[in-house]
Amino acid sequence: MALSPKLELRQSQSLVMTPQLMQAIKLLQLGNLDLVAYVENELERNPLLERDEGEDRPVVAEASAGESPAEASGAPEGGDFDGGADFEAAGDFPAATAGPDLDTAFESASPEIGERLDADFTNVFQDDGPAEGMDPTRLVGENWSQSSSAGSGSGGGGEDYNLESFVAVEVSLADHLAEQLALAVGDPTRRIIGRHLIDSIDEAGYLRTDVESVADKLGAPIEMVEAVLALIQSFDPAGVGARDLSECLALQLKERDRFDPAMQALVANLELLARRDFAALRRLTKVDDDDLAEMIGEIRALNPKPGNAFGSTLVQPIVPDVVVRAGPDGGWLVELNSETLPKVLVNQSYFARIAKTAKGEKDKLYLSDCMQTANWLVKSLDQRAKTILKVSTEIVRQQDAFLTHGIRHLKPLNLRMIADAVGMHESTVSRVTSNKYMATSRGIFELKYFFTSSIASSEGGEAHSSESVRHKIKELIDRETARDVLSDDTIVKMLRDSGIDIARRTVAKYREAMNIPSSVQRRREKQALA
Repeated sequence: MALSPKLELRQSQSLVMTPQLMQAIKLLQLGNLDLVAYVENELERNPLLERDEGEDRPVVAEASAGESPAEASGAPEGGDFDGGADFEAAGDFPAATAGPDLDTAFESASPEIGERLDADFTNVFQDDGPAEGMDPTRLVGENWSQSSSAGSGSGGGGEDYNLESFVAVEVSLADHLAEQLALAVGDPTRRIIGRHLIDSIDEAGYLRTDVESVADKLGAPIEMVEAVLALIQSFDPAGVGARDLSECLALQLKERDRFDPAMQALVANLELLARRDFAALRRLTKVDDDDLAEMIGEIRALNPKPGNAFGSTLVQPIVPDVVVRAGPDGGWLVELNSETLPKVLVNQSYFARIAKTAKGEKDKLYLSDCMQTANWLVKSLDQRAKTILKVSTEIVRQQDAFLTHGIRHLKPLNLRMIADAVGMHESTVSRVTSNKYMATSRGIFELKYFFTSSIASSEGGEAHSSESVRHKIKELIDRETARDVLSDDTIVKMLRDSGIDIARRTVAKYREAMNIPSSVQRRREKQALA
């Protein structure tokens, strides 16, 4: 074999992900908040994009158990963006690199790329953070509530009252303790120590430092630091400033004048209470069963995290992406939530006006790229909405029994079943169901909630959903009495009698996942509280 260099010609085929297709895939898996932030960022970067201030059209589909996915999907077709006339009026512009049609791109890429999309592009799509100045008030789709459509029209007025300015600022735990410290302590040295200790108390109300380190850092006697800590522990709320759970409960019991020797022994042995070893607790506390049950009831009435009653980090409520409601014909109406769909338009007239003033080749290329990017973004948002609606409609069709009768009728479902029904790839369905929520008459669920593994039927019939089996196990345990506590083997037998073929280890796994103790521990607890 010759080792000299030479030239070779090879012909090969490869699938290349264009930036436009990567953007469409990215938009598909974004949640509503991330999507609004992304669109706001694009509005700032692209001068040809603007918010759509016009009236939105409804995006609704109807699903029933007998419909096919194609019939069930009632999403409108995406708008056609005619930029040819403006390009002609603009003069001689370099042709932008035309990407494939979005529908064609998804269908052609998905079967060949498959699961590689998840591994190859997940990291790429995590770079964009929320844009500053986010304004999520302009959205697409039909307002499914009449009251929300009436309120959206005044969002642009600058003279409206800001009701939040009239709401009192929520007091934090640190501020609440600092106010009490200022009233209780006059000595400046003790105030400094107290303020340092308060700053070391977390949101739950626990002191996350030790007295020795505080004394060394401030150069104060350790006795003085302990005295100030004892004073803080007497502040409201009861139990604040404790260094562990036992001390927190002890402080609350002392305030109630219930910290007698028996209760002190119980608080000092919380690990036995967690194990429900009531026999050992009776020996340590030297009380009978009735007194022990009463003491345990008092412990359960205490607050293990007293600081949580004060202001902390705000929790964002879940905003559903899809709304499902009963239809007039007995089926289900599936519609997109307009408040999660930002809508943008391409300003064709502005492009035509500024294109006439573009002189250099660089300016023309920039405007051409902006036009292509804007058109693709608008169509990507439209395609995203249609895809979410199509997948959600099929999920509703598959889980019709759950929506009608409850969790006991939740069917086993996986990504492949939905993908085959709607003609998409599993990876596309996985992206659609990530960080998306559905509002139903039974509550708000993440779309992935409806995908559960199957458990075979003992009678050869239809398989059962693992979620419905968990619910049935919990129902059986909730109905048991102190004299008839069900073991895992007994639960297995009862489930098999009802047509569910399940193994004992599976029952134990589901029980532990629901934080339900074993039958021995449940029997001890029920007998102690009987």
